[in-house]
Amino acid sequence: MITKIKNFINSHFDFVIYPVTWAAILTALAVVPCVMFLPEQYGYENGLLENIQMLVLLIGFILSLKAKVNKKFFNFAALVLIIIALREINCGRTLFFPVPGEVNTYYSWKEIKYGWLAHPLYGLYMAYVAFYFLKNKLFITLWEIIKGIRFPVWNIILMLAGMVLGTYAEKSMHNMVFEEITELLFYVSLTGIIYLYAYNKNFQIKE
Repeated sequence: MITKIKNFINSHFDFVIYPVTWAAILTALAVVPCVMFLPEQYGYENGLLENIQMLVLLIGFILSLKAKVNKKFFNFAALVLIIIALREINCGRTLFFPVPGEVNTYYSWKEIKYGWLAHPLYGLYMAYVAFYFLKNKLFITLWEIIKGIRFPVWNIILMLAGMVLGTYAEKSMHNMVFEEITELLFYVSLTGIIYLYAYNKNFQIKE
């Protein structure tokens, strides 16, 4: 029994620390110093941390589009990254509609001409992404990953840590730096996973 467990772990779980894993580790190590020492404005909308997040998401988007294997699956990943990026900038509201003279304050959609269209259009885009997933039967590819592909353990752990801490920070704390740096941890870890599955032969998805 123990031998079977060891064989299962050896065949499905990869504990190697890759360069993209180091990027996630360094981001995780930066969480506490950032919370302790960065001024609050670094966590504002369009602040330094959010701009780095958008850069990481852009890198993940490009990696997904340039993947040479299983193009449809990685095109889907690119579409999902657009959803995440749009969420970060509130579908453009925090880019184009700041309240003059106010700090980190933006008009709500109901205060913006035709702003009521934002959420329906965002919902339609998410519906299209779901349709793309089902139409191309990408759930089959996903199942292949789950049942037969190696998992980059440390990237997954760090991604989940970023997700949990970011959600906690958003709902239970009023520290924007903590919220943004943990979201950055999630994005760096996720982009690392995309890179490994798209470009590392140890993680190649079977077509």
